Amino acid sequence: MRRIHPLSDILISQIAAGEVVERPASVLKELVENSLDAGATRIDVQIEEGGVRLIRVTDDGGGIGKDDLPLALARHATSKIGSLDDLERVASFGFRGEALASIAAVARLSITSRVASGVAGEAHAWKIDANQRGAGQAAAGQIAPAALATGTVIEVADLYFNTPARRKFLKSEATEYGHCDEVLRRMALARPDVAFMLSHNKSAKLRLSAADSARRAREILGDEFFAHGRVLDVAAGPLRLSGFVALPAYSKASRDAQYFFVNGRFVRDKLLAHAARAAYADILHGARHPAWCLFLELDPAGVDVNVHPAKTEVRFRDGRGVHQFVFHALQRALAAPLGAAQAAATATVATMATTVTTATPTSPPAVPLAPTFFRARQVPLGMREPATAAYFNFVRAAGTDATNAAEALNAMAGRADAAAGPPPLGYALGQLHGIYVLAQNETGLVLVDMHAAHERILYEKLKNAVEAGPPARQPLLIPVLLSASHLELATAEEHHDTLAQLGFETAPAGPQQLALRSAPALVAGGNIADLLRALLADLREQPASHVLEARRNELLATMACHGAVRAHRSLSLPEMNALLREMEATERADQCNHGRPTWVQLSITELDRLFMRGK
Repeated sequence: MRRIHPLSDILISQIAAGEVVERPASVLKELVENSLDAGATRIDVQIEEGGVRLIRVTDDGGGIGKDDLPLALARHATSKIGSLDDLERVASFGFRGEALASIAAVARLSITSRVASGVAGEAHAWKIDANQRGAGQAAAGQIAPAALATGTVIEVADLYFNTPARRKFLKSEATEYGHCDEVLRRMALARPDVAFMLSHNKSAKLRLSAADSARRAREILGDEFFAHGRVLDVAAGPLRLSGFVALPAYSKASRDAQYFFVNGRFVRDKLLAHAARAAYADILHGARHPAWCLFLELDPAGVDVNVHPAKTEVRFRDGRGVHQFVFHALQRALAAPLGAAQAAATATVATMATTVTTATPTSPPAVPLAPTFFRARQVPLGMREPATAAYFNFVRAAGTDATNAAEALNAMAGRADAAAGPPPLGYALGQLHGIYVLAQNETGLVLVDMHAAHERILYEKLKNAVEAGPPARQPLLIPVLLSASHLELATAEEHHDTLAQLGFETAPAGPQQLALRSAPALVAGGNIADLLRALLADLREQPASHVLEARRNELLATMACHGAVRAHRSLSLPEMNALLREMEATERADQCNHGRPTWVQLSITELDRLFMRGK
């Protein structure tokens, strides 16, 4: 039988390195975080062979004093915290004091540093090698004079040279470099005030000068992201959410365009991801992933960053409150009507993004304007079908013959409100195969899927009508009996008042049975047993009513889909213009209920390119 014995320091460090040093990108992350904590304004990174052969990080930060250099390589030695109170309010990237020691256990590491001139004993830089480098070099742990203007240079060479088994798990050079590049880009997004330079195999790959957050995000994420993005800046009490959120038109097949930062630290948090994803629920196709670059700021005491070795996961003290704040902030940003979004875009043209606005959109004009390119001779939309008559107020609001509408345009063209400007979707030209509405705006040609657009309009109106009051409750003639676990019974008892507010009346019916005596009238015709089970599960983890709201919205979406104008239905010009004005005043009008786009824009430049004009 083996006896218990203490491990050697080198073995302890190598075990710790297994958690901290996963790959070269992990080393780069730790080194750049140290540079940022030191107050660097410029960070240069040199990488060779994907970071396996060499990672050199040079910064102009405060530097490390001669006497502190040996401690920098010691385990659990740090200048960033000194008490439990500091640990509970961590404001720096690093705080454990084990990164350099862990890296030195699996690689050849050296530090050259110099504190600013004028400090006693710092007339020049000092260098320390964590490993013996050969004759003529300083012994491991010994300090030797070096040449350096100011700041710190850390070199990490031959990663995993003494643990060849770990080295076999590394990927190709290109893959490892790609991870390093991604890490540096995340850091650059979090700190736009710092200049970054990255080179690989002595070839410059990335140069970023200090800039504002909008310019830095555009340099990292690209102009296409900004063309489909909106600027977000919302505060509520101690919480603030800012950054950029892309519309569903910029959705991706993977999650590689999702950047979330908490107090400047990049995190992959399930709670934040769930809140963000829920905000896209009504507007994004299920197989696509949204894109965002968001910064959440809160009191450091309200978040625990000491829950993961790589510090990429966090735990919030008020997780439900943070979830609701993020969810509603993003939902409002994505729900901005087209009219409000265009007004905001004009104000933020310098950042090429649309600013979120909370202003109430103005009502569409009583007589929609139509251009006089031709005299419309289309059959008006039938109004007597029971499934659609209740939803066609916007058509009746047009209320003018197409010919009269064209004449009205000529009379009113000179009296248009110049301050308001032309509508974002312009004015209708006609229909294409009874499916698409063609319109002209300032940019060029607009194509609208009239069924998808009307479906979104009806869906939002139905949701607003339902949300105006609490859901009606329908008593069940015969109570529904559900087999329930002890946890489900306890959840039903604990959240009895919440269930009642949502329209459910439950009571225990046995040791492992739950009786459902009434349900919301809106969902009473569905599978209420499964709905209640899902709601109980959700109440244990997520804010109340999310499952109910999702099921309710599914029913409303079905009603809207059946009530919307169908394809191959002829619309008059006033009806088309009324549809466009309703779209401009409707939240989330860019996508239908299923996440598909409702309209696309073809600019004059794109049309010219198609016809090779100017060549």
